[in-house]
Amino acid sequence: MKVTIIGGGGRVGSNAAFALQCAGIVSEIQILDANAELAEGEALDLMHGASALADQKIYSGDYTRSADSDFFVITAGLRRQPDESRLDLINRNVSLFKQILQSIQDAGHKPDTKVFVVSNPVDILTKLAAETLDLPWQHVMGLGTMLDTARFRSLIATEFDLAPTQVKALILGEHGDSMVPIWSSATVGGLPLAGLKELNPHMQDQLFTRTKGSGSEVISRKGGAGWAVGATIAESIHAMALDKKALLPVSSWVQGAYGIRDVCLSVPTVVGRAGVIDQVEIDLWPKEKQGLEASARALKETLKSVQ
Repeated sequence: MKVTIIGGGGRVGSNAAFALQCAGIVSEIQILDANAELAEGEALDLMHGASALADQKIYSGDYTRSADSDFFVITAGLRRQPDESRLDLINRNVSLFKQILQSIQDAGHKPDTKVFVVSNPVDILTKLAAETLDLPWQHVMGLGTMLDTARFRSLIATEFDLAPTQVKALILGEHGDSMVPIWSSATVGGLPLAGLKELNPHMQDQLFTRTKGSGSEVISRKGGAGWAVGATIAESIHAMALDKKALLPVSSWVQGAYGIRDVCLSVPTVVGRAGVIDQVEIDLWPKEKQGLEASARALKETLKSVQ
């Protein structure tokens, strides 16, 4: 399977390429970037490590060579500033994103290709991609709260000295200011996380506040996120490539779950080779459901500014 990473010369795109290379699941990775020299350098660097990692074709290319891609991963965009919300990026990124979508259309693509949006504001741009591209809505997804969920789980595990892979807890809604922590279904090793006596409401607030501010924290310390977002991109692509039917908090066009329609955000979503297979409406605490509804309203208000 072939993945084309648009914006692959940047930190996020190159880290995603490395995560995909390490797993060795996809067979071909094309690095595409407006800075062709940078794309060539990243592809060359990755190719140099191929003998130690996986038998894949890795190269820099262009939109013409992307037409046979099974997956497009769009990471191109302007970087968020430390004090800037992700939604503030909308006026700076929509124009660039429309050009990318037009280039994909003009070059042609496979009828069953999947488009995975990472660029921010991801929920707004995922909706734009789903409306613009001549693809079924199920074939267009965004990273959504995948990264927030990964951060949430890892911070919980670190706080209580638990194995990160055994902590299962979700962030749903917008990838941004109105994201919602789902404590009601959180578990560790299959047991309710609420059973930890140390996990009191004050600790819950602290952990969520740290999660919500993690993006700004990483930006202020190293200039931008890379490794964690690369890992969550790879997790999402692998769910489709291997037809895992994994339940993931990707962003997609919500079709009525929790009474929400006509907006892209993260709800529990079954992801496989067909893209979005189902959007699962698990029971939530009333305040969680209200938070999810508020997140949808906030995104719809923002969408009005780009119509």
